[in-house]
Amino acid sequence: MAIIRFGVSLENEVLRDLDEFVVENNFPNRSRAIRYLVEKSLVEKKWQCNNVVAGAIVLLYDRLKKDLAVKLKDIMHENNDLILSSQHFHLTHDNCMEIIAVKGKAKKLTLLSEKLIGNSGIIHGKLIMSRVD
Repeated sequence: MAIIRFGVSLENEVLRDLDEFVVENNFPNRSRAIRYLVEKSLVEKKWQCNNVVAGAIVLLYDRLKKDLAVKLKDIMHENNDLILSSQHFHLTHDNCMEIIAVKGKAKKLTLLSEKLIGNSGIIHGKLIMSRVD
């Protein structure tokens, strides 16, 4: 993809905020930070418009919680049309992490993540979405 250069005019305060954002997020320059923010905005718009998106559901959970693993697998099987893959990690003796790659309408992915994250024994869960196109 060709890079096109253009000028941007910002107030001093906004420029200072942008420079802080660049440093805090280890971007090599302002252009990369602006590109990131534009991409993020486009993904959020697609998410809100219920477009097809891809992403990951990350779950951290207590493996000793009775029947939790079975419940999670049942939910994943019920939604196999949205799930591309999953990977299981052993973090400690008691805690596991599951990363579930997903693709589908944003609202369906949101509902799936809420079903998974809402189970008793889930320590932390998060849905991360990105645009497909």
